[in-house]
Amino acid sequence: MQNKISTFSRAILLLSAILLTVGIFVPLWRIELDAPQYPEGLAMQIFTYKLGGDVEIINGLNHYIGMQTLHAENFIEFTILPYIVGFIALLFLIGAFRATKKWLYGLFGLFVLFGIVAMVDFWRWEYNYGHNLDPNAAIIVPGMAYQPPLIGFKQLLNFGAYSIPDIGGWLFVAVGLLLLVAVALQAGWFSRFGRKAKKDLPAFGAMVLLACNNPGPEPIQLHIDKCSHCAMPIADAKLGAELITEKGRVYKFDDLLCLLQYKKANPEPKPKSFFVADYETGELIDASKATYVSHASIKTAMQGNTATFASKQAAQNFAAKLKTLVHSWDEIANK
Repeated sequence: MQNKISTFSRAILLLSAILLTVGIFVPLWRIELDAPQYPEGLAMQIFTYKLGGDVEIINGLNHYIGMQTLHAENFIEFTILPYIVGFIALLFLIGAFRATKKWLYGLFGLFVLFGIVAMVDFWRWEYNYGHNLDPNAAIIVPGMAYQPPLIGFKQLLNFGAYSIPDIGGWLFVAVGLLLLVAVALQAGWFSRFGRKAKKDLPAFGAMVLLACNNPGPEPIQLHIDKCSHCAMPIADAKLGAELITEKGRVYKFDDLLCLLQYKKANPEPKPKSFFVADYETGELIDASKATYVSHASIKTAMQGNTATFASKQAAQNFAAKLKTLVHSWDEIANK
């Protein structure tokens, strides 16, 4: 009986079979395009058996730069992928009834292999799609390729391209994590952590989730990064600022004034968080927790004349020397 898996692990296999079956019918992945002329963005959804979303509009735009038009019938993956996923789901169902470690470990290995092959094939498709361009296209930028990112963000001319999992993709991620938990339980990995590790595990998980939901600032490269509003190179670490969107894209600024003007002029994309540089250290800090001092004698890149402090006491001391007042983020952002 030592070869048998627990009831909990059997339930994981059964749940995984259900999630994979649902994944056949919902979008697996999405590629979003944002540009000034499309403030609400364009999105292409990739199912196991078809393409969805704004495919025709995207095809029309891509025609001008020589990219291939996208049609589901041109991809063999859309013919065979639903059957492959369905077959794997069936194996998971069988594994739940066989309830042996051999089946569990084999299914875990098969699923990992499937994920690797699928992502490699997706990258190969993106590479061909972005590099095999029509030499007679209306718009040709020498040396330019238009390969979308495998995952994350990439700037393609005036379009920002986001490649992220959709509902089905997150279901597949959930299956992978569930399988990992089942394998860890059956292999006895958790018992090796001891009581202390088990006690700390929830806190560690909470920290991971918090980090995922609250992306931190991206370091500013002085004299290399350019301000997203005025396009000037960022030259002073003590005056920089950043805006991070809900999709994780980072916009950098050389002056707090530029950030505020960009925010007013561009309601899209939607901001998730703001960061400003501490006037004493140059470290980027949460804008909502900072304290601000505005005075004509404070010289900044675009005449914003505002210094930012992580320490409220430091800000008050600085303001006292200038005989002015300190301000909160709400006061500064809503001027």
